[in-house]
Amino acid sequence: MKVEEVMSKLEELGSEQTKNIYMNHGVQEPFFGVKIGDLKKLVKYVKKDYELALALYNTGNHDAMYLAGLSVDPKLIKKETLQNWVKKAYWYMLAEYTVAGVAAESEYALELAREWMDSPEEMTAVCGWNTYSNYLSINPDEKLDIDEIRSRLKQIESTIHQERNRVRYAMNNFVIGVGAYVKELHEEAILVADKIGKVHVNVGNTACKVPVATQYINKIAERDKIGIKKKTAIC
Repeated sequence: MKVEEVMSKLEELGSEQTKNIYMNHGVQEPFFGVKIGDLKKLVKYVKKDYELALALYNTGNHDAMYLAGLSVDPKLIKKETLQNWVKKAYWYMLAEYTVAGVAAESEYALELAREWMDSPEEMTAVCGWNTYSNYLSINPDEKLDIDEIRSRLKQIESTIHQERNRVRYAMNNFVIGVGAYVKELHEEAILVADKIGKVHVNVGNTACKVPVATQYINKIAERDKIGIKKKTAIC
C-alpha cells in the first residue's frame, strides 16, 4: 500500500466521537480519530512494510504515527530513526506506547532507555522509563542487569513524587513492571511500591486512573503470573 491509500483509509475509519476523546487526552491535529482496535486491524493490510511505516510516522498525523509503531519491524529500525521518533512523540500515547514498544524490541533498547530516562524533556523521559519497563517484560531475567534495575527502584523511591507529571506515571509503571516480571526483584519492588504509595498524576479531562502499584502487583501474584514474560511489547 502507498501512504496516500493508508491515509485515505484512516480518514474513513475516523470519527468525531473518537477525536473528541483523544483531544481530551492531549492529541493535537492533524488526526482523524481512529480507534486503536481499528488501527490494529489495518496492520494485516499494511504488513511489515518498513519504508511505509517510516513514511506514516513522518506524516505527523497521530493515527498514522500509531499505525507506524504497530507495523514497523523493530529489528530493522535504526537508532537515528528512534531518536527522530521520540522527538516527534509529543503526547503520552506515542511516547509511552508507540516509541517505547518499538524501542524495547530494537537492538538499541537499553542504550536508548538509559539515555532517555534522564532527559529533561518530559515525553522523552517517559519514553525511556517505558522502554525499560517493556524490555523487562519481554526478556529473560538472566539477560537483565539486576543491580541497575535495583538502582532505578531506589531512584524512584526517593524522587517519584517530585518528578514531572507523566514521568511519575511511567516510574510507577516501572515499579509494577519489576514486581510483575522480574522474580528476583519482586519483593523489593513490593517494598518500594509500599513506600511510594498512591502516585498522583494529572490525567486531565479523562476518566483514567493511576494504578496503585502494590495492589496491581499483588493481583498478578494472586493469578500466579509473576515472572511470566510477554511475547511482544508492541501494542
